[in-house]
Amino acid sequence: MAFMAVLETDLRALSAEARRRYPTVKDGAEHAILKLRSLSNPSEIAHNEDILRIFLMACEVKSVKLSVIGLSCLQKLISHDAVAPSALKEILSTLKAHAEMVDESVQLKTLQTILIIFQSRLHPESEDNMAQALGICLRLLENNRSSDSVRNTAAATFRQAVALIFDRVICAESLPAGKVGSGSQNFRIFSVTGDVSRSINRSESLESDCVSGGPLLMRESLTKAGKLGLRLLEDLTALAAGGSVTWLRVNSLQQTFALDILEFILSNYVAIFRTLVSYEQVLRHQICSLLMTSLRTNAEIEGEAGEPSFRRLVMRSVAHVIRLYSSFLVTECEVFLSMLIRVTSLDLPLWHRILVLEVLRGFCVEARTLRLLFQNFDMNPKNTNIVEGMVKALARVVSSIQVTDTSEESLAAVAGMFNSKAKGIEWSLDNDASNAAVVVASEAHAITLAVEGLLGVVFTVAALTDEAVDVGEVESPRDDSDQTTKCTGQMAVLCMSMVDSMWLTILDALSLILTRSQGEAIILEILKGYQAFTQACGVLCAVEPLNSFLASLCKFTISVPNEAEKRSSVLLSPSSKRSESLVDQRDSIVLTPKNVQALRTLFNVAHRLHNVLGPSWVLVLETLAALDRAIHSPHATIEEVSTSVPKLTRESSGLYSDFNILSSLNSQLFESSALMNISAVKSLLSALCQLSNQYMPGNSSGFGQTSSQQVGNISFSVERMISILVNNLHRVEPLWDQVVGHLLELAEHNNQQFRNLALDAFDQSICAVLGSDKFQSSTLSRRRHEDNQMESTDMELGSFECAVISPLCVLYFSNQNLDVRIGSLKILQHVLERHGEKLYSSWPSILDMLRSVANAVEKEIISLGFQGLRVIMNDELSTIPSHCIDVCIEVTGAYSSQKTELNISLTAVGLLWTTTDFIAKGLIHGHAEEIGGIPATRSIPKQRRPEEIEEQSIYTSNEADDQVPVIDIIDHNKLLFSVFSLLQKLGADERPEVRNSAIRTLFQTLGSHGQKLSRSMWEDCLWNYVFPTLDCVSHMAASSSTDEWQGKELGMRGGKAVHMLIHHSRNTAQKQWDETLVLVLGGIARLLRSFFPFLRSLSNFWSGWESLLVFVRNSILNGSKEVALAAVNCLQTIVLSHSPKGNLPIPYLKSVLDVYELVLQRRPNYSGNAASKVKQEILHGLGEIYMQAQKMFDEGMYMQLLEIIHLAVGQPKYNSDNTEAEIVHVPPVQRTMLEILPQLCPTEHLSSMWNLLLRELLHYLPGSEASLEEKEAEMEQASSSKNHNQGVKVAPQLDVDSVANKQNVAVSKIMLTETHNMTSDFPNGVSATSLKKTETPFLSSGSPIKDVVAGFSSNLFGEKLVPVLVEIFLLAPSVEKYNIFPEMVQGLGRCMATRRDTPDGALWRLAVEGFNRILVDDVNSTKINCGRDSNVSRTARIRLWKEVADIYEIFLVGSCGRALPSNVLSPAALKADESVEMTILNVLGDKILKMETDIPVDILERLVSTLDRCASRTCCLPVETVRLLPSHSSSFSLACLQKLFSLCYYTCEVDQWNSTRSEVSKIAIMVLVSRCEYILRRFLIDENELGERSLPAVRIEEIIFVLQELARLVIHPDTASILSLPSYLRDALAKNENHDGRAHLLVLFPSLCELVILREARVRELVQVLLRLVSTELGLQKVS
Repeated sequence: MAFMAVLETDLRALSAEARRRYPTVKDGAEHAILKLRSLSNPSEIAHNEDILRIFLMACEVKSVKLSVIGLSCLQKLISHDAVAPSALKEILSTLKAHAEMVDESVQLKTLQTILIIFQSRLHPESEDNMAQALGICLRLLENNRSSDSVRNTAAATFRQAVALIFDRVICAESLPAGKVGSGSQNFRIFSVTGDVSRSINRSESLESDCVSGGPLLMRESLTKAGKLGLRLLEDLTALAAGGSVTWLRVNSLQQTFALDILEFILSNYVAIFRTLVSYEQVLRHQICSLLMTSLRTNAEIEGEAGEPSFRRLVMRSVAHVIRLYSSFLVTECEVFLSMLIRVTSLDLPLWHRILVLEVLRGFCVEARTLRLLFQNFDMNPKNTNIVEGMVKALARVVSSIQVTDTSEESLAAVAGMFNSKAKGIEWSLDNDASNAAVVVASEAHAITLAVEGLLGVVFTVAALTDEAVDVGEVESPRDDSDQTTKCTGQMAVLCMSMVDSMWLTILDALSLILTRSQGEAIILEILKGYQAFTQACGVLCAVEPLNSFLASLCKFTISVPNEAEKRSSVLLSPSSKRSESLVDQRDSIVLTPKNVQALRTLFNVAHRLHNVLGPSWVLVLETLAALDRAIHSPHATIEEVSTSVPKLTRESSGLYSDFNILSSLNSQLFESSALMNISAVKSLLSALCQLSNQYMPGNSSGFGQTSSQQVGNISFSVERMISILVNNLHRVEPLWDQVVGHLLELAEHNNQQFRNLALDAFDQSICAVLGSDKFQSSTLSRRRHEDNQMESTDMELGSFECAVISPLCVLYFSNQNLDVRIGSLKILQHVLERHGEKLYSSWPSILDMLRSVANAVEKEIISLGFQGLRVIMNDELSTIPSHCIDVCIEVTGAYSSQKTELNISLTAVGLLWTTTDFIAKGLIHGHAEEIGGIPATRSIPKQRRPEEIEEQSIYTSNEADDQVPVIDIIDHNKLLFSVFSLLQKLGADERPEVRNSAIRTLFQTLGSHGQKLSRSMWEDCLWNYVFPTLDCVSHMAASSSTDEWQGKELGMRGGKAVHMLIHHSRNTAQKQWDETLVLVLGGIARLLRSFFPFLRSLSNFWSGWESLLVFVRNSILNGSKEVALAAVNCLQTIVLSHSPKGNLPIPYLKSVLDVYELVLQRRPNYSGNAASKVKQEILHGLGEIYMQAQKMFDEGMYMQLLEIIHLAVGQPKYNSDNTEAEIVHVPPVQRTMLEILPQLCPTEHLSSMWNLLLRELLHYLPGSEASLEEKEAEMEQASSSKNHNQGVKVAPQLDVDSVANKQNVAVSKIMLTETHNMTSDFPNGVSATSLKKTETPFLSSGSPIKDVVAGFSSNLFGEKLVPVLVEIFLLAPSVEKYNIFPEMVQGLGRCMATRRDTPDGALWRLAVEGFNRILVDDVNSTKINCGRDSNVSRTARIRLWKEVADIYEIFLVGSCGRALPSNVLSPAALKADESVEMTILNVLGDKILKMETDIPVDILERLVSTLDRCASRTCCLPVETVRLLPSHSSSFSLACLQKLFSLCYYTCEVDQWNSTRSEVSKIAIMVLVSRCEYILRRFLIDENELGERSLPAVRIEEIIFVLQELARLVIHPDTASILSLPSYLRDALAKNENHDGRAHLLVLFPSLCELVILREARVRELVQVLLRLVSTELGLQKVS
């Protein structure tokens, strides 16, 4: 065991120390060691005295070392209970002896041992032992020879011993063991609020300890321990009074020490004095008497009792008595308190007064003490108003600052003290401070204590009020209930009494300090006090104190430089004015840190008391309004604190940060109105209204005219009213009328700023209310109750909705100010944009208001009203009640018809389109009902068959659109027709922009939603809206003025008016109506394009179609260019849209062709570019019609198509006399015809029309005029013989082979047949009576066709036509192609012949190219088909080849290789022409004559002869002429000669040799031999004639070429058989199997022999080669 080991170690140390000088102690120690080893625990040691004895023996020798070891071992034995209680007396004797030793360590060990004895089970229980133990401590304490450490240790030991003794009394008397505490906390380092909080906690702890088992009963009997404590208490009291005692065995003791021990006992052992009578008597009679004597100040106190330390102990003891024992020491405490209060007013040293103030401060900051004092004294009529006196005394101390000379220094010191406390440190003066500084500090200390005491009272009242709230005696200011009940609870009455008795004194003192001080901490503490007391007053419904504190607080919120000290305090009622502190915004406003903190305090108060302020709100609001102006003022600043004064804690961002915080607090105050009860909110609103009215001009007497302060206050009031409204949307109904009433009053003011404020407020408030959750839930509820059965809550909400919207109507209808009316419309627009979908009950009022706006004269008003309407029509139609939609349409129509603003009318028309989109969605439901067998009541439309009762829609759908409100089908039809009616009326508006927009909208609407319209609705639309609109616009266009308009006058220049320019296309009324007419035609076209199949099935649609055709015909003939083009496009669109689908019956297609033919026959009443454009459009349309409807065309319709083209392209005679030079471009009509020609190729079932098409096109080629004139007589005769009984006449000036003659007869016959069968062909059984209206189509007797010539035969047009013609020809079937082939060749030949007159033209080149193409194509097809097509007659082929031979003969001989003037063509053009010549030559020589064809022999001879004629040009010319021949001419001649050689050449390839080739070679060899013989003979003659002169190079090249080709030429035996050779040579050649096929050389042998004498060496050499070839051919060999 550790204790035993330590004890043995100590014994060994004792033995070692006593070895030399004290052998007896040494032997005893060794013996004790042996004895100790036999013991096992402390209890055995306690029963064996040997161990204790050896340590006592060591102490008796009084050696310092041995005494220290002995005392240490004694302490261990006592601590471990190893000492028997019987040994206590001996131990105390030993200790007493050691206390008299002079060694300090021994004395300290002695005191330690004494304390251990008190703490152990050896605690003295007898009076002697107790007195002896305490006496040892006191003697060491009072011994002058004792060191300071010994005295201090002795004092501490005695204090602890006293505590242990009284603890033993508590335990022995079974009293509560709790302690209040010493009460000696350093108040210098704690804030007042902290002290109050700690005091509340201590008092609660004490009460719980003392009263936990119920009230303690006083008793007189005492235990032994109690008696010992009583003896000790009596002796201490006597010693404190300066008397002598016998029990403690001490002669004297410092009174201060004794009083300190008494103060300790009084403060920590309250239960002893409250329970034990003996102790209570000592307290009442001895201690209180002592304290009263010590408190006296009427005589000079000498000695220790007059020292400050003793006085401080007296004050503390008195404080403890009052604090802890006032309940049963009432009289004594009253005396004490009266004496203390009196001391504050006596002329005593500052330190003395400070001590008293410290005590009073302690009472004030202890809530329990102050409450007990107030209950026992102030509330007891028999006693003095102690607490009130305390407060007044403290206030006097505070007010003394006004009369002292060092008030500023004292205030600075007070601020420093508070700042030190705020930081948790003790404030102190510098060591070298002067006496004056010490005096100032002392005064500041006294003031600080007084201020803290007052604040303690304030916080105590607040704490007690909170306690009253907690126990339910007072309603919390946060509760929603109205706090009108009177306070009746005990705690509440106490608080009210305290407030009533002290508020004025506290307010005066605190406001004085707050006014004079600038320190951060003190300002914060005082403002906290303001806040706490004000809140308590509010909770207690103490109106006057509340208003006074609020008024005082508000005074410190806003300050003006140099005017902050005007009034020290203001005690005003809620209706008082404080205009002197609320400055105009134009003044420079400086917010000090004090102002900022005061504002924050004000916010805290308002937040806490929002439910109880009531009329006091006015005070708060005036201040907040001034703050609001300061925040928004450019002159407002926040003052920095000087360096001499500690700065308030501020944001690092400075000025704007503070302003932002204040602004946020300002806003949060009103946002928290949602937490107030409804009566409080109304009070707040009433206060805001009062503030607004107070500063409204005419209502406030303090302002003559409107100032920025007035505007700022009113603006503040209005903004906060809106904030309150926004934050109370969940209960806005009872608040709405109050807010709106004031805003309406403000809107009627003559100041525009106020009106603007009211309008902005209306905007925010209405939008906020409508945006609340209740309206959202109501919207959902209405959607669930679509049967119009609204719940009662919805009805109430609907009524409130009308109340919300009604102010807008009041503003518009009742207010005479234009800006207010404009503002009301802007607000309405915002409401509709943001919350229109939530409206229901207020729509009639809104629409009525918008309708009246449409009739206004101000543009701005109309514009704003229309913006609202746009929102409704675009976004809100789906949410508007069904009974209001027709009103919406009417209102939209009103805006469309107004004449003030054009753009509004146009946009309103667009809104009608939006409306139809919405209405059309509901038609799906209507169709379902109608199809289901529930017919709707409708008016029978025009020309509707009565038997049609059951209506069918174009397309039906069973899908329902959940977003569309369920509206009755009748409503849908009615709504739709009301829109159509409006659009029809607008279509006749005098403003072109409006009517055009209406027309577009009408037709676009029908086009977009036509599939949802039923049959009856369509009939209504056609007969009541579409065709009437067409008639109306047509009539207006025909009857409108043609006078040119002048644009708007822009100004004056040079005395003349300057007008805006108007484009010539719309500078008359008629032109603008024409523009509208174009739109109507376009709209009709789109309708028929989309719905023609369905509309065709309607009753009497054919009559409508006829009307449309008549209108189109008249428009083309008599209308403007734009109208005519639109009319054409109308028909085109219809036909092209439905022809490919098979939805267009043939009669409709024929009727369109009839119209085109008729208008072209009659010629429009305009000419030039307009007529050309119309013709182009018709031509384009015809091409597209034919492409889309090919299968519908028969031969008659195709002939009519060609006739229409002919009429469009043909020109009057006088134009045909124009010279070619005048024609520089192909006319647009002809260009259009060329574009559509590829589209007009006949289909398979119209194959017979190929010849007609190609022949018609050939007539447009140049050179056809002559043939037309030759055949004119024949045409007239044929025309008259083919006239039919119906009087159809053919124009006499047309070609008999053209379409005009042949077509008219056939078409007339077809027309007769169709007229008789019309009844069965057209739908609905309607006869074709329209023919009587439109007159007989095609050619009538009155047609002006006589002035038309067939075609437009310029070379320029031919250049464009030839490639197209060739392409079409190549596409034709073979049979039809060969029937027209000769004419085709002939036509191309005419074009090729133009080279002679226009060698630089492109026509002949294109013709050559086309000629080559068709011939090559024919030859190739013949080769592919292995011969001639069986369907093609031989006669046609012969005729073809004759024409071909003619063309080759004419072109090659007459045009190719000819010499031209040098300035006609450029070298490049000449080269290109040579290429063309070579091409046609190659086609002839390589394709036609070498391929196997069906060309007759005589034609072949002509073709070969043509080549020979071209080849003879060089050799036949005289030598002089040859020299002048151009190179290209000689080249062409040689090329022709070369083609002759190639035709005779045989290559031994069987596949390339055919019958045609054989026949051609036979013909060609004879021609070639003759030509060669002539060339050789002529060369020889020319050389001889020239003599020494040389021949032209051309001739030399020619003969060399001939000789070379002869050498290379090898002919077929069949070809050689026709050569004129003697028979023996023929036989010899036949026998010679080795001959080379050069029999032609034998024929030329004589001529070759003559050439051997020529001078030209090259020629001789070639002749020699030929002669050798002849010898070889004959089989002759050279003799070796």
